[in-house]
Amino acid sequence: MIKHAIIEIEDECNIKITGLDLAARKACVNAVKFFMPGARYSAAYRLGRWDGTKSFATLGGRTYLNLLDRMLPVLQEHGYDFEISDRRLPYELSLNTVTDQVHAHKTWPMGHQRAGMPIVLRDYQVQVVNTFVENLQSVQQVATGAGKTLITATLSGLIEPYGRSIVIVPNKSLVEQTEIDYRNLGLDVGVLYGDRKEYDRTHSICTWQSLSVLEKKSQDALDDHQYAIFMTDLICLIVDEAHSVKADVLTKLLTNNFRHIPIRWGLTGTIPEEEQDQMSLLASIGPNVGDLFAHELQDRGVLAKCHVNVLQTRETVKYTNYQEELKFLTTDTDRIKWMAKKIGTIKDSGNTLVLVDRIETGKMLADLIKHSAFISGAVKTKDRKEEYDNIAISDDQVLIATYGVAAVGINVPRLFNLVMIEPGKSFVRVIQSIGRGLRKAQDKDFIQIWDITSSCKFSAKHLSKRKQFYDTARYDFSIEKVDRNA
Repeated sequence: MIKHAIIEIEDECNIKITGLDLAARKACVNAVKFFMPGARYSAAYRLGRWDGTKSFATLGGRTYLNLLDRMLPVLQEHGYDFEISDRRLPYELSLNTVTDQVHAHKTWPMGHQRAGMPIVLRDYQVQVVNTFVENLQSVQQVATGAGKTLITATLSGLIEPYGRSIVIVPNKSLVEQTEIDYRNLGLDVGVLYGDRKEYDRTHSICTWQSLSVLEKKSQDALDDHQYAIFMTDLICLIVDEAHSVKADVLTKLLTNNFRHIPIRWGLTGTIPEEEQDQMSLLASIGPNVGDLFAHELQDRGVLAKCHVNVLQTRETVKYTNYQEELKFLTTDTDRIKWMAKKIGTIKDSGNTLVLVDRIETGKMLADLIKHSAFISGAVKTKDRKEEYDNIAISDDQVLIATYGVAAVGINVPRLFNLVMIEPGKSFVRVIQSIGRGLRKAQDKDFIQIWDITSSCKFSAKHLSKRKQFYDTARYDFSIEKVDRNA
């Protein structure tokens, strides 16, 4: 017997399927259910209070519009036909594709590498923009250094006849950098973070953390009148470094506060490997419709070539868990002294960025390395910018930063060495970190990447994963076993 279900499309993100029996609802939940990495280490899982999974559907029939293709086979398998009730707001959108000359009537400002020259898009930037125009809810993987800010600004300009855009970037430094690029193109732009709340501009640049003001949970929250103005005529949402959508708070913002926004674009240098993170992207923004890899831009001469030098120190200590091992590897005084000495030699060939996992590690290295500065989340944006700008005029500076601060989003072309200390096994972190060093400068077309790791149990396992990452990204690498006491 054919059974009947109703698929209610509530907005641009959310749907509800009604009329299903319990077996079909459970099957829908299981179709988009994933076991979460690290779940087995949580107290809730160990105590049996949580099965360690996350589903993108509920037993009540709620799920996401972009996951509907996962639901339809379930309905068919359980003998259902269906009708669709579409309650989305009506929009008439017809965006024009662009050519490389879309901004040619404007010139690059003073201080830019091409100051005074017309702003002309590269061919791959044109392709990325036009692919988005043809896919109004989508994600594209675009390598770091490809000029994503110019791509984003072009997209914001295209939607102006229909309304306003919000651009979400990963950190405060990129808020200001993006704002500058928007102004260079003559766009009406404001920011929403810290003490600046320019909520009534055509385009708003913000971090996803600053959007907590929409939840009315802080003293900085917009009042009802400001909130109404901020949300008026929003037609487009652009997420830079969109892989951060895996954070529950950002997924909630995109699928709740911004659920009615029809144009949803995401750019990222790295599509996450984990399927549940890919599902977050799909549910919140849209499918991946294009890939522009770093090795392609390296072959074109747009990005600097690189070589990964893995230095694997020999250690005999053994720990029962990763955190204890990592603490030893990143805080042991003798090992820190060896790393500081090695970095002191590396920096002789040019400016060096050192990425660390712990603040304590950064402080210890900064105390031992001449001409070095340490940046953590506690350092103000203005002071960070001064350190970044200093590298543009220096030749042997060492900038030490936590992965959280500098692995994503900073733009410092004159880096000749990048040192990653115990970078772990996250594909996104590793590839994004290397991306910091791939931007070319007038006196740079190659960068040495240094991966400092250990022969300890967990560190060695993580290195095995990173070797796969380097192969996938087509980065040449070599491994040197190091005796620190030799």
